[in-house]
Amino acid sequence: MRTPLRVGMTMLDYVERVISSTSMDELWQMHCDAMASYGFTRLIYGMASSRVRSSLGARDDFLILTNIGAGYMDTFINEGLYQHAPMVRWATENSGACSWGWIAEHAEALTSKEQEVVAFNVKHGLTAGYSISFSEVGARNIAAVGLIPAPGVGQDETDEIWERHGRELIAMNKVLHLKILNLPFPLTRKALTKRQREALEWVGEGKTTQDIGVIMGLTPATVEKHLRLAREALDVETTAQAVVKASMQNQIFRIEA
Repeated sequence: MRTPLRVGMTMLDYVERVISSTSMDELWQMHCDAMASYGFTRLIYGMASSRVRSSLGARDDFLILTNIGAGYMDTFINEGLYQHAPMVRWATENSGACSWGWIAEHAEALTSKEQEVVAFNVKHGLTAGYSISFSEVGARNIAAVGLIPAPGVGQDETDEIWERHGRELIAMNKVLHLKILNLPFPLTRKALTKRQREALEWVGEGKTTQDIGVIMGLTPATVEKHLRLAREALDVETTAQAVVKASMQNQIFRIEA
């Protein structure tokens, strides 16, 4: 059976275009178009990079990509409904793909907060879909994508689509996810300056403040100022934490265009 990508586009074309994408906006638009050809017209991808045991971490450390309207997203994200979304809970506890039929199957076990999120989704026409959770990003990180069909398409019809094309949909979304991991995050926090990035890179190479000053032609005090500002921008306490976080967000150790 032919893959239902747009006319003239093959799966190899899709993969090549993902690999060659140089911006998050370009990549996301191409992926939304590809998923729409399968009937999934609404998407939301999320990655949390500072997860702790009982929380997904700071909102400013989330990467959110979506084509769902602001009327929904402003409440779902900014008012914290995502913290009680049943499929978000599933994604934090599992990897792989799951039908949103899981919600109905576990309705009696949902908390009152989770039931409120389900009702909110119904109000906005998000009643069917599939979620894919990725396990490649590490213990403190979680990433998942929700694929939602057009309004009026039920879960039974969505499951039929998945029965026919689930393997390729999982593969395509994994390719998307792995590419996202290699692109600089669009940040809600203040981005690091070139000097801050360079100083962190040298710390990551094991250099001392004095070494970095010689390499960058700066005084040790100025180097420490750049590192302090980098810690503040990244909202971390130590320079080691700053190196890890900036590296995870692809803000350092990257080739400048």
